Amino acid sequence: MENLEHWSDDALLIATQKYGEEARKWRNKFLGLLPEINRRKLYEQRGFPSIFYFAKVLGGVSEEQVRTVLRVEESLQDKPMMHALLVNGDVSINKMVKVHTVATSANEEALASQVQLLSNRAVETLAKDIRSMSNSSSFMHVQESATENNLKLEQDVERELMHLQDKGIDINEFLREALKKRELEIEQEKEAIATACTETTSRYIPQAVRDILTKEYGTKCSIETCKNPSEEIHHTQRFFLSRKHNPYYMAPLCQEHHQIAHTIDLKVQEKKRL
Repeated sequence: MENLEHWSDDALLIATQKYGEEARKWRNKFLGLLPEINRRKLYEQRGFPSIFYFAKVLGGVSEEQVRTVLRVEESLQDKPMMHALLVNGDVSINKMVKVHTVATSANEEALASQVQLLSNRAVETLAKDIRSMSNSSSFMHVQESATENNLKLEQDVERELMHLQDKGIDINEFLREALKKRELEIEQEKEAIATACTETTSRYIPQAVRDILTKEYGTKCSIETCKNPSEEIHHTQRFFLSRKHNPYYMAPLCQEHHQIAHTIDLKVQEKKRL
């Protein structure tokens, strides 16, 4: 190999990235083989006292990592698609450990497709969403959580509300009317923007659209159970089909939910082509 001192910075970085990707790829494949090696006790044929020592010597894998792989592989025995991703090394154990407990025979096809496309953080978010949806009491939990959190009112606002209440005004009804008025104003603004919306080839989202979405959803992800800041605006009606920035078909999302939304879009498009 050529002396590294003669390599350019770009060449060195490119080689490092390439070898890093290859290392991750083969590490995933090595880990995927361990459950079958363990079942056949093939490590004994090579003079190793345990699968843990075998994995440490041959692959530099810790005992904890081996136990994790064996546990996850066992839980996926009845989910052939997810199981194949693990044993073939197509998906890292870091991702699989996040979703194996939420994988079912009903969702594994979609899940197998998504985990290959999503980042680790997005996979973790997806698993949380699935757990939330599968929990029959999740809606009640959200409601209870909302009531436990105290509203942060400025002193002058609290003082004014107390003043109105002292006058005999129903504060709850007053606030309901204010909320209804806000919803009506947002609806009217969205309708006006949507009516004026025309087809375009530009992906630039007009400021008026951004403003009305912020007014409607605030600065958080629009997924109800997500508290992360919104970082992307997602077209729920695919832009390449509609060519419009219609606020009725747009929503602010955090990066993880934006990734998830696009994997769902890809799955829908695949089904339409079948």
